[in-house]
Order: sequence, then C-alpha cells, then structure tokens
Amino acid sequence: MRIATWNVNSVKQRVPRLLPWLDERAPDVVCLQETKLADDAFLELLTDDLSARGYEVASHGEGQWNGVALLSRVGLDDVVRGLPGGPGFPHQEARAVSAVCGGLRVHSLYVPNGRSPDSDHYRYKLEWLRALRDTVAADVDTAVVCGDINIAPADADVFDPAAFEGHTHVTDAERAALRELLDLGLHDVVRDRWPTETVFSYWDYRAGMFHQNRGMRIDLILAGTPVAARRRAAWVDRAARKGTKPSDHAPVVLDLDEAPDGDVGPMVPPPSVAAPRRGGKVPR
Repeated sequence: MRIATWNVNSVKQRVPRLLPWLDERAPDVVCLQETKLADDAFLELLTDDLSARGYEVASHGEGQWNGVALLSRVGLDDVVRGLPGGPGFPHQEARAVSAVCGGLRVHSLYVPNGRSPDSDHYRYKLEWLRALRDTVAADVDTAVVCGDINIAPADADVFDPAAFEGHTHVTDAERAALRELLDLGLHDVVRDRWPTETVFSYWDYRAGMFHQNRGMRIDLILAGTPVAARRRAAWVDRAARKGTKPSDHAPVVLDLDEAPDGDVGPMVPPPSVAAPRRGGKVPR
C-alpha cells in the first residue's frame, strides 16, 4: 500500500499538477491539505476525475481557507470530519478528516500555523495538538497520522536553525507537543529511515529558496508500531515541487509491504545545490 500526504495550497489551482501526479505515483491513499474549497465545490471539481482513477473521496472544507481531504482506492470507512473535542478559533476549522483505509485509521491533518509564539493562535495550536493526541491515543496501533503538521521536529529539519529563533514551528512547546504524539507509539517514518540525511518538504516561493534547498520538514507521516514495521520506503517527492505553478510543499510518500520505486529517497530527485545557511522564512 502506498500512502501519501500533500499540502496542495489550493486544490483548484493544483489540479493540473495533482491528476498527473496521481497517474505517475499511483498512491493508494492520499491525504490533501489546504484544499481551500467547500465540500460541494471540491466534489464538483474532482469527483469524476478521481472516480475514473478508482478513488473514493472524503472532504472536509470551508471555502477559501484551510480544508482537508482523503482519497482512497482501498476503502473509505467510518469517516470522521473534524477533530473530536478540538478547540475552535473561534469555531472548529476544517483541519482534520480521518477514515479507515485498508484496515488503517488514516488522518489527514492541517495543524494550525501558530503565527507567533505570543499570540492566541499559538495557544490555539497547542490546544489543537493536545486534542489530536487524545484522538490518536484511542487507536495507536493502526494509526497513520499524515499532513502539514507545521512543526519542524528538530533543528536538522530546518536549513538554518538560527534564522528561525523566536518563530513558530521550532519552539520547545511545539516540539514537546509533537513528542507527546510520538510517545504514544507513533514513528516518524521518513526520519526513522533517513536519520542523518537532509530532508525538507516545504520551500518558500521566493526566488532561489527551492533551488538552493533552503527549506523545512514540516509535512510528516507518523505511523503506529505495527504499521511502521511494514515500511519498505519513505521519501519526499521533491519532483512535484518543480515546474510550473507548484505548491510550496512536496508530497511525502510511505510504501508499506513493497516499494514500487525501490527504497528511494530521502528526496527524489535530490537537491541541485547545498543549502546556504542564512536567512529564512517561516510558512504563513
């Protein structure tokens, strides 16, 4: 089974990239974030194209902001839209959808950004992560937690740690909240496979950031121990960030039981040049 997660930064804008990517990589389950479409609009836009490729769809959107979706060719059962017991800002935003796909409880998540460490949105982010922990704790062994987590787990996951001091995504409290998720029994499958490699999944649109590989790893796949034991490959599809009108995020891919492309990675294709360690921008 191939599971992938991708913050597409507007699915309407990314259709010319998304559909060919589905054909090329043939994922069985796809988690999308930042779809920026209400559910009716999402289904009207994509149902025919996705059905033709064998995907069932569960969408949870709210118009021009946020929005998540699940696409599955291996079943889509017991769909849960929203984060049970989660906080709002002020209402519950469309940031979570989960379903049972191929016997696994797959979560597609768009974690709140946090904006700045002294803001109400930052406190909301930490509350949201606590609610996520409680939700995942109910069934850790079959859990696959995917999405734009908006946390770089360690300094190795940003191109210049000094550039991000005092910003969100790298604070002690955010990283502690992520560790609480991992302590439930989840595994960061990409980092576990590539413990010492430079791996990023997000690059700002500004000229040169992508080609110089000045990025962050904030898009994660976390899997319960029995699921992680089935990992045959885990990698970032950097090729999907190249070309015309890309998202600023690249897909992250987990292959279970077999690896159609081999044990590739950590970023495919590799960066063109090494990252200079100066300047930076936290995603907004």
